[in-house]
Amino acid sequence: MTLTSTASKSTYSHLTSRIASTHTTLQPHIHKTPVITSQFLNDQCGMKLFLKCENFQRGGAFKMRGASNAVLEVRGKVKAVCTHSSGNHAQALAKAAQQFGLEAHIIMPKTAPQVKVNAVRDTYGAKVYFCEPTQQAREEMCDKVQKDIGEDQCEFVHPYNDERVILGQSTCLYEFYEQLKKGEIDCGKKLEERSEDELPVDSILCPIGGGGLMSGTCLSARLLTDQKLPIYGVEPEAANDAQRSLESGSHLKNESPPQTIGDGLLTNLGSITYPIVRDHVRRVFTASDDEAKRAMKLVWERMKIIIEPSSAFPVAVALFNKEFQEMYHGKRVGIIITGGNVDLKKAAEWF
Repeated sequence: MTLTSTASKSTYSHLTSRIASTHTTLQPHIHKTPVITSQFLNDQCGMKLFLKCENFQRGGAFKMRGASNAVLEVRGKVKAVCTHSSGNHAQALAKAAQQFGLEAHIIMPKTAPQVKVNAVRDTYGAKVYFCEPTQQAREEMCDKVQKDIGEDQCEFVHPYNDERVILGQSTCLYEFYEQLKKGEIDCGKKLEERSEDELPVDSILCPIGGGGLMSGTCLSARLLTDQKLPIYGVEPEAANDAQRSLESGSHLKNESPPQTIGDGLLTNLGSITYPIVRDHVRRVFTASDDEAKRAMKLVWERMKIIIEPSSAFPVAVALFNKEFQEMYHGKRVGIIITGGNVDLKKAAEWF
């Protein structure tokens, strides 16, 4: 399960050259998610926001893209896939494996929410193994499961530090960009046209956890705009390893488990995702949990859509970060809404 990076500034073409074909391959197996706007949010921040709503994706999150691509690449070569995850990746991999006729073996911490355990095990038919809530325990259990099944018959699919997963996630911005170019927003609402020489959007805000989606977003932007489209990351203030890494020029990690409602953004950048993020992301902003809660509440109430806490952090930067607002006042800003899987029992605590 040791993962090494083949990514460097001179070799990204081995990934970007496959994005278009990956998008074509995945189209029959994933949803084309909508792009939605809100005049209320625009008035609040002084920008024109375009939300790419992956909360409407199969499984309720963008993770279905990466998981489906990974499973499609190993289908016919192995009989099973495995991973360690307590969140959206676990559900996505289990669902993709079920769809394509593979076994799924998912290692989850004992502390995993029961609603997610039920979805992985009961809805999507995966075999669930419980372990202590530490990275070491997850990896050791995953190694054991692979050996028990047979390493040549059980493929490990990392939640983010995996090029197959990154390629799948790259289709999110690839699709988003195409929708903006064609003006496919708000169920047919007309988008003011720009010239062919202009980008359809002036910047992208994307949350960063382990960096799988962000890496895919960066690579799609590289392919489509030759890095002319500015990509900005967003993290919780309490889990800002990517921000510190970019500012220091070194791959840093959070030393202790962060305490934040952004449960999908707790992981550190991986050995594959860090160099991609380092070489493409203009800057990483942070938002507080309180700002994320306020942003999430506004989206729920005003746009009538459910987004999960991790999705609320980039919305919070657009709504409450004065520096970013000054940078893009009157401009178009794309925001990737990563998912909408919410434990509604917690909503009363947040609001």
